Amino acid sequence: MTKTVQTPIGTHWGPAATAEEVAAGVADVNGKVVIITGGASGLGLETTRVLADLGATVIVPARRVVDARLALRDIPGTEVHEMELTDASSVARFARDFISSGRPLHRLILSAGVMATPLFRDADGNEGQFATNHLGHFRLTALLWPALKAAGESRIVALSSRGHLIAGVNFDDLRFEKTPYDKWQAYGQSKTANALFAVGADVRGEADGIRAFSVHPGSIVGPLARHLTADEINSFGALDEDGNPVIDPASDMKNFAQGAATTIWCATSPVLMGKGGVYCENSDIATLEENEPRGVRPYAVDPELSERLWSASVALTGTDIG
Repeated sequence: MTKTVQTPIGTHWGPAATAEEVAAGVADVNGKVVIITGGASGLGLETTRVLADLGATVIVPARRVVDARLALRDIPGTEVHEMELTDASSVARFARDFISSGRPLHRLILSAGVMATPLFRDADGNEGQFATNHLGHFRLTALLWPALKAAGESRIVALSSRGHLIAGVNFDDLRFEKTPYDKWQAYGQSKTANALFAVGADVRGEADGIRAFSVHPGSIVGPLARHLTADEINSFGALDEDGNPVIDPASDMKNFAQGAATTIWCATSPVLMGKGGVYCENSDIATLEENEPRGVRPYAVDPELSERLWSASVALTGTDIG
């Protein structure tokens, strides 16, 4: 195995590129099967729309099935099935039904998530942001692994974010049982976990043609910000004087079309053939940065930390590949 270097490969796309622009002329998902968590709103909805337009069959597992079907009603080639990420039995049921369908899975896009929520826990006592953003997706991926393998060539795209700059993974207190809960530390931990998960999944999948990537989509005002107060949103300079989102891609402030571009690039670009296990932004592999407010921190793509997280995730979910 040759490890993909965490260094830009020099694509011509920049921060303003849209998902449609990145997808133009790409036909490798025509007739393919894609599962997108969070695929009925915000970034996920734009990702669903673009991949469906490319000819993919897009399956969206959703907690609120009626709302999801309403959101996708005008997008041909989409399916909605019930699934709640923090409910182990719900995830298992969705995965079992998909595996039973006999379909291969060519792309798995892990786009659902929560951000800066008040403290909540899943049925097993795991902190809610970690349970939703990481553990639910870990469990889902492991259960869908046979279908990813059956595709022959498949990709996993996990949405991380620059939120990973806030915090690494606190292996001594993953559940916030010893330290006071901090919603931003918990969010940062979950986003670092998303990036480390992609490293671990890529190591395990490469021999079977399964490659994994993590993505920073950009800073976007959307459903993910629903737990923030108006003052918190304003403190980020995310809204103009009329209350509309500021769109300035050069400053990482994007709309949904621009925010979905890197996900689409990771899911479709032929230049990524033979590559994986890297964190991407602005439709390219990101730079490795120790201090700059961009790129990816070394701790979020560290192979040893990835393996430590993988072991912890197996213990917490009772689920593993194979």
